Amino acid sequence: MTDGSARWRALVLLSLAEMLALSLWFSASAVLPALSREWALGDGGRAGLTIAVQAGFIVGTLLAALANLPDILPPRSLMRWGALAAAAVNAALALWVDRLGPALALRFLTGVFLAGTYPPAMKIAATWFREGRGLAIGLLVAALTVGSATPHLIRGLTELPWRHTLLAASALGVLAALVVTRVTEGPYRFPPARFDLRMATAVLRERGARLACLGYFGHMWELYAMWTWLAAFLAASVEARGGGGYAGLNASEATFVCVGLAGGLGAYAGGALADRWGRTTLTIAAMALSGLCAVLIGFTFGGPPLITLLVAIVWGVTVIADSAQFSTAVTELAPAAYVGTALTTQTCLGFALTMASIWAIPPAVSLVGWRWAFAMLAVGPVLGVLAMARLRALPEASLMAGGRR
Repeated sequence: MTDGSARWRALVLLSLAEMLALSLWFSASAVLPALSREWALGDGGRAGLTIAVQAGFIVGTLLAALANLPDILPPRSLMRWGALAAAAVNAALALWVDRLGPALALRFLTGVFLAGTYPPAMKIAATWFREGRGLAIGLLVAALTVGSATPHLIRGLTELPWRHTLLAASALGVLAALVVTRVTEGPYRFPPARFDLRMATAVLRERGARLACLGYFGHMWELYAMWTWLAAFLAASVEARGGGGYAGLNASEATFVCVGLAGGLGAYAGGALADRWGRTTLTIAAMALSGLCAVLIGFTFGGPPLITLLVAIVWGVTVIADSAQFSTAVTELAPAAYVGTALTTQTCLGFALTMASIWAIPPAVSLVGWRWAFAMLAVGPVLGVLAMARLRALPEASLMAGGRR
């Protein structure tokens, strides 16, 4: 097998594994309506089931970064065992849990174990690609996006009981672990590393990498809150109009189209364009458009469903188009021997921020309604644009995308 075909085979397998594993992330969010009825959940309980995964992921990535695990242990092993463990605890929720407390604990553990599946995948992809690295990691993020939205598709198409939906997601997680066994690292491996606690924060001490992280934090403030609450927004919008659907789709199916299909396309296109235009150019444009959508979509609430759907699709494309480029920039700007740790630190802090924005949406809906609730998310892209514009002006920016900044 030639090097060219080998790297694309590795990327396809990595992307498939990532898509399957990340279906576990939003599996509980996809069945929230059923859980809310069965367990009489309030706003706090509903938000908690998603935030518990975020919290677990943050703890998992924090521990991995402090221990330099992605640079000391084989990343393929981290991915395989992380996917298996996450699938197991998600299945335990489906099989044995009937109240909120244990469910929150198991969702937390799901997040801890999923921390072993995402940063290592980005590092493996980077070992296969020097040219085209933005596209490669963009395809990984596209797979993550489709995987995260898959439970909405399962729920929307099959009307399975919520426990069966969770078990289906666990089965996909097990399949992810099997796929990972076929993945190897590429020819552009990073230098070997020894344990060094200081390297957990090295990405924040390097000026260029720090600005890439700040851009990522602005992006993350918006992304996961949008992904978490879009289905609820779409359902409430048609209900306010008196019923109906979105061009023949129910709210769950429309969410899959906006988050999964449109988002996957956005991540792929963002990667390809960033390698051609430059990382800062792409991220600034994507954040400007996604922030605008965060404000505009509220004005479509209760209006013609097709207009709401079109704005949501554009938002789904632009909110994720830049995501991979912040991580790709870190692989180009951070100390080479600790790229895995740098990616994990960046991911940890970004996901920590998502907890605040996810939690803030229900109170915002209660206070100002759906028409204005999403507008608060536009603050993140505004700050992200400022950070990436600053990075663009630095000499270090020439290290990105073959000098395309």
